[in-house]
Amino acid sequence: GHFRGVATIVLKLFEITQADYAYFGRKDAQQVCIIQQMVRDLNLSVQIVVCPIVREPDGLALSSRNAYLNAEERRAATVLYHALQAAREKLAAGTRDTLEVQSAMRTIMEKEPLARLDYAEVVSADNFEPTPLVSRTSYVLLAAHLGKTRLLDNMLVEVATSGGLLFHL
Repeated sequence: GHFRGVATIVLKLFEITQADYAYFGRKDAQQVCIIQQMVRDLNLSVQIVVCPIVREPDGLALSSRNAYLNAEERRAATVLYHALQAAREKLAAGTRDTLEVQSAMRTIMEKEPLARLDYAEVVSADNFEPTPLVSRTSYVLLAAHLGKTRLLDNMLVEVATSGGLLFHL
């Protein structure tokens, strides 16, 4: 569906521009994963550069969709960032069970009546398949509706060689 169309358009752009580098934001993590896989599968010469998420001072990830939020929804939208922070705290405290991480995020999301949670997931960064334990590089993913606007956010969790975790929020 959607990602197939995105991949087709991006491939056409790569063919037209013959770019050496293409920059994608980590906020759209699944899209980046698909584009990276397409580049590998088709042996394209373009190098994909993944850029960090840019956030407002209150933590909300920058997105063109934010313009559709009214003032009350905009205030409430920071709940996504707070839920990701709760996930980070759980993981930093030693939790590796993804169900516990998801539960911590849901607890925060449920406190905001304007937010309707679509999903709170932990997936492998390699293939976006759900993973029961954070034992390798993973994404903590959130999607929620605020009014008619659907917002996405995520946190990349890398497992360091020391066994510790590195958080990219």
